[in-house]
Amino acid sequence: MPALPSDFMGYDRAITVFSPDGRLLQVEYARKTVQQGTPALGITCVEGVVLVADKRILDKLIVPASVEKIMQIDEHIGVTMSGLISDGRILIERAQEEAQRHRILYGEPIDVLSIVRSIGDFKQMYTQYAGTRPFGVSLLIGGVDKSPRLFVTEPSGIFFEYKATAIGKGAEVINKFLESKYKEDMRMEDAIKLGIKALKKALGAKFDVNRLDVAVIAMKDKKFKRMKREDIIKFSR
Repeated sequence: MPALPSDFMGYDRAITVFSPDGRLLQVEYARKTVQQGTPALGITCVEGVVLVADKRILDKLIVPASVEKIMQIDEHIGVTMSGLISDGRILIERAQEEAQRHRILYGEPIDVLSIVRSIGDFKQMYTQYAGTRPFGVSLLIGGVDKSPRLFVTEPSGIFFEYKATAIGKGAEVINKFLESKYKEDMRMEDAIKLGIKALKKALGAKFDVNRLDVAVIAMKDKKFKRMKREDIIKFSR
């Protein structure tokens, strides 16, 4: 983000203050945080949804399996994120609790859109009260109910549905690649291969299969499944 002109000074000190041109500068700072985060992407296909994320392990002594970039909200819903992972964890835990409450109250799984709308509303609330700051994270939420669904929630609380998309650093490169290669009738295996190739294109020489976190949510059984390391290696060849 370029330096702000002098007449904007002070408008970023509180989330409740609009700048002269109608911007909430702290929300824009939160978006910048997301753009600097590790990349993650999601792809819908006829058989379900695929989530692929870069874990970016910075310390050689860290156990790779202990780093989770993709998490489960409910049996049929998964999520990955980019930005401040600690912020994302709080939002995901809240979504998990809501999904369980819905099952207990109604005896059926919550639909994907309801979870997305709830997270978006909660994020938006933190853009309008003094003494708070926006959540510096975007969530990429994939799930299946009547069809495969994929949503992105932004720090401002707005959300969009996609057929395939990426968030985080390198998202522009990944999205251009997906636009040229994505097909709505592709199978699950093809979507996994496409997701890994797209992330490889963004990471370039830094690509390492050990940095990948991959999960699928299949329409057949409506179950979230994290892929094993050996399977990820097989699809990355």
